Amino acid sequence: MPKKALEDITKGIIERSRETREAYLERTSKAQRKIQREDLGCANLAHTYAGLPEHIKAKIKTNDKPNFAIISAYNDMLSAHKPLKDYPDWIKETLLQHEAFGQMAGGVPAMCDGITQGYSGMELSLFSRDVIAMSTAIALSHNVFDGAFYLGVCDKIVPGLLIGALSFGHLPAIFVPAGPMASGLANAQKSKVRELFAQGKVSRQELLESEMKSYHSDGTCTFYGTANSNQMMVELMGLHLPNSAFIHPHTPLRKALVHKAATLMATQTPKPIGEMITEKNIVNAIVGLMATGGSTNHTIHLIAIAKAAGIVINWDDFAAISKITPLLAKIYPNGQADVNQFEAAGGLAFVVRELLNAGLLHEDCHTIMGQGLKPYTQNPYLDGEKVVYKEGAKASHNTDILRGAAEPFLPNGGLEILKGNVGRAVMKVSAVDAKHHTIKAPALIFESQQDFIDRFNRQELQKDFIAILPYQGPRANGMPELHKLTPILGTLQDQGFKVALVTDGRMSGASGKVPAAIQVSPEALLGGGIAKIQDGDILLLDAKEGILQVLVEDQEWKERLPSVPFLRDPFGSGRELFAGMRLLAGSTETGAVIFGE
Repeated sequence: MPKKALEDITKGIIERSRETREAYLERTSKAQRKIQREDLGCANLAHTYAGLPEHIKAKIKTNDKPNFAIISAYNDMLSAHKPLKDYPDWIKETLLQHEAFGQMAGGVPAMCDGITQGYSGMELSLFSRDVIAMSTAIALSHNVFDGAFYLGVCDKIVPGLLIGALSFGHLPAIFVPAGPMASGLANAQKSKVRELFAQGKVSRQELLESEMKSYHSDGTCTFYGTANSNQMMVELMGLHLPNSAFIHPHTPLRKALVHKAATLMATQTPKPIGEMITEKNIVNAIVGLMATGGSTNHTIHLIAIAKAAGIVINWDDFAAISKITPLLAKIYPNGQADVNQFEAAGGLAFVVRELLNAGLLHEDCHTIMGQGLKPYTQNPYLDGEKVVYKEGAKASHNTDILRGAAEPFLPNGGLEILKGNVGRAVMKVSAVDAKHHTIKAPALIFESQQDFIDRFNRQELQKDFIAILPYQGPRANGMPELHKLTPILGTLQDQGFKVALVTDGRMSGASGKVPAAIQVSPEALLGGGIAKIQDGDILLLDAKEGILQVLVEDQEWKERLPSVPFLRDPFGSGRELFAGMRLLAGSTETGAVIFGE
């Protein structure tokens, strides 16, 4: 049954995408025929090669050996991207051994939501994805490359790189990850300290010490947020070497995997990414997201990525796939484990095997390894300096973290789409206790996260309520994540109050134990129902039945006018430079892209 349901969902996506997909493949085919390095003028090529060492110039000017672009999000401020520093040199070195070449074609920006949370810079975060896509296109626009390596890890970086790569769909692509930092302070302890700080029970210095024990070295954060969901997703789409996502930085195996990626590109160049990424690869990514309890951000990003390949998916596809996909992993915030513990329990090799055996992945899709996902049931090891693959775990090493499809944590992926007069919203229920899946309470309208925090500090929120934060969507202010609310809402829930959140903003992969209807669409600034909610309205948030409804008469609701948008200062932290993007942003449900619907 699940296999038949998955096939039906995929057929629906293929049919819905037929015209746009055919148009995309036609553009890709034309680019492949049109752009050849030997057709460029000599002056153009001289500029391309001017900065190369003389011994490489002598070889590359014959134009009969492949030249590959390297596009990197390296910077040494962000722990996840710092390990990428040496990757370009390693890749070039290996390519040369196979009579191929590599050039560092361009860098893309990489900002950290963890740093900008709660501040004005967070309003640039979502749009940084599209800036990264455009930066990728600029790097590839010289049209002198036969393929590309993409080096990036975190929240908006990988989706941006993917969108940019798909705009050059005639080029083969390999994504090369950096891996997670070693485990630090347990995520549950970190969250507890945050809640205690919100209650005034620990000092700022104690909070800082706790956070620095959690985020302490090179690599991605170890909770299962958008960054690590990215890595899972790219693997299930077949763009990584198998099970390379969660190998630690600065280890011999990690370095060897970078060299192996370069060898693969030079000796067994994969299919062009535009041909390789089909509806089946996109569906596999959604299945992986549901099976592992991944980030809700991908209900935005995957839609935008698919659109870049001419594929049309929507929230109903996510909901349908969630219903048939068992939850196999409990990783924070859906559980207590971090990604290192998940990897030790069997990791993605185990997940892929279980999903394949259950008929819940399209095994016949193309990957950089060729056809089929079977290689992704294997794990890499070092044999001397050589990477070898061995079959991954056939049974979980820790069933508190990872389980098989026959005995999952939940029979579904824990993602619900709520509908009603407020609009449509995403709710991640896998981390929320079942007793909190339904809540009926009065609405309280807040202008901002800070407004919420101030009212909590004034002891005004010790009661049952549903917090409404409108005008937090892409058009309004760039759709920031609202994590500053999480510790406070968690504290109130622990005190016995019935609380929930409804917003057209984001909460992302760190969505926690409090019921939250997020990404409400249409957003308030586009006339969405969330803008009509008034203080004191009784709201029903019912994840079991998929309802998000203000309990007023239909006629009264129809006659209500939206509230006046909250006045905000559009300057500071570069926000004025993004005014045009806010005006162009599409709806959340169609990927919030600025490139047109």
